Amino acid sequence: MVHLKGLFVNDHEEGSTPLLPEAESYSFQHRRAESREIFLGRGKNLVLSIFLLLGSYSAILIPAYLPTTQPNWANESFSEEAKALLNQSAVLLSRVCQPQWTRDRLQRLAALSDLQEIPVFLQNGNEDEELPPPMGLQGTGEMVNRTLSTLPKTSLPSTPETCRRCVVVGSGGILHSKHLGAHIDRYNIIIRMNNAPVKGFERDAGSRTTIRLIYPEGAPHSPWEYHNTEIAALVAFKGLDFEWLTSVVTKEPLSWWSKLWFWKNVIDTIPLKAENFRILNPKIVYKTRLVLQSYVKQQRTIIPTLGATAVVLALQLCDEVSLAGFGYDMQHPGALLHYYGTLRMDTMMTQVVHDVSAETLFLRQLVTEGVVHDLTGGICQGAKCE
Repeated sequence: MVHLKGLFVNDHEEGSTPLLPEAESYSFQHRRAESREIFLGRGKNLVLSIFLLLGSYSAILIPAYLPTTQPNWANESFSEEAKALLNQSAVLLSRVCQPQWTRDRLQRLAALSDLQEIPVFLQNGNEDEELPPPMGLQGTGEMVNRTLSTLPKTSLPSTPETCRRCVVVGSGGILHSKHLGAHIDRYNIIIRMNNAPVKGFERDAGSRTTIRLIYPEGAPHSPWEYHNTEIAALVAFKGLDFEWLTSVVTKEPLSWWSKLWFWKNVIDTIPLKAENFRILNPKIVYKTRLVLQSYVKQQRTIIPTLGATAVVLALQLCDEVSLAGFGYDMQHPGALLHYYGTLRMDTMMTQVVHDVSAETLFLRQLVTEGVVHDLTGGICQGAKCE
């Protein structure tokens, strides 16, 4: 849909700019003669003003009616597309949750068939010491055990044991204006990542959070984002991240020296109780990386995004999995990257840590095999997923 924004032309106040330079030496008669010339030229001035005004409006308005390069989810067919997505989501939610749905279909994908053997949250720091964070605990065992000693619980969320229906809410701009918030809130487990906001975006993103995956630099600073949140789960990328979580849980501030080693200012307090914190098992991140490596065109070591990690977490945890807000539209670098903020898609093109293409292929296969449901239709846009 082409959105026409309000356009305003601010005219200068009459007389705000002198028409003639001031000169005290002018005689009174000379001034009257010049004024008469200006008065007699008003007709011509009026014609010229109208011509310029029409030209300005044409330059502004005509391009709005020309073909655009906006992505499919932002063009004229948006309204009908949004209605279709809402109807599909409603049909999906009206069905009875089917236990083992995800597990049964994962058996078709050898790389993911053993996911259910991985504990979701970390139980102790005496394992996974062969690799450094975020895929292992090398050199962090003591810090991990100290942090775990401050956490009363390391169990799963309080959800139905018979059949868990989950949704992973990505931060993609494709979620904007889809009106899926009320549908998202009906899932048993709602997984979000880092500082993706809820407040002010409830219509599209929902209002509840079961698990929010965070690393210190990405944790929301607004206390509002922790309302209706059951679990904040740390995804540790360095040993210092465990110290940060210990500080947040115990309310004991980090030293100024420790804070220097974060690449971005971190929040000092989170308005949640100690029993609401967890540590994501690094095996989940490691497994995600192994899976993505099979989709990488040029073999290299990559770090999964929190979005891809959250999907693998959901596959491990849930009977049915839906995704919302996923799908990079790399064909339109000017498209919004997130459903909030102003970052554009070309931001992802410049980073070298993640492999967006590999993650897209991975998600497309999950949709194709019926392992997950794509609520916003962004994963397969421009490609066949049947």
